[in-house]
Amino acid sequence: MVPGGPEKQVLRRFRVVFNAVKTHFQQVEKQAGIGGAQVWALSVVQQHPGIRVSALATAMDIHQSTASNLVRQLVERALVEAVRSDEDRRAVQLHLLPAGDRILARAPGPFTGVLPAALEQLDAATLSRLNDDLGQLIMALQAHNGADPQAEKIPLAPL
Repeated sequence: MVPGGPEKQVLRRFRVVFNAVKTHFQQVEKQAGIGGAQVWALSVVQQHPGIRVSALATAMDIHQSTASNLVRQLVERALVEAVRSDEDRRAVQLHLLPAGDRILARAPGPFTGVLPAALEQLDAATLSRLNDDLGQLIMALQAHNGADPQAEKIPLAPL
């Protein structure tokens, strides 16, 4: 039995999860020289040449404005090229530049991050229970003004 009751054990498990995520993102930044969210975005652009910013946001499950900020940073660093579509001048298509390829070659995987990769390995029943239980935890956090519902579309990795 863990001293302090089950809430202490759950807290310790959250620490393991958060520290695994933090350690992975620190390794990504150290090896790739850019943040984990940027590496993930590069990998999506590499897999889907010509992807639009809205589709990138959907692929990463982030807000459109967050994806736009990511793209702006990647374009400024000459890792991604944003090309206006001939058919619709408002639409921007994204293409990986050679410097972006080089970063992906040295970045440790998984590019999505260790938490999304681990969640993908869980079966549907486990994910459903986890989702329900985390929903209860979020409601308890909101009761203490400690949870922002808008935060669900913000990446864990530094931009």
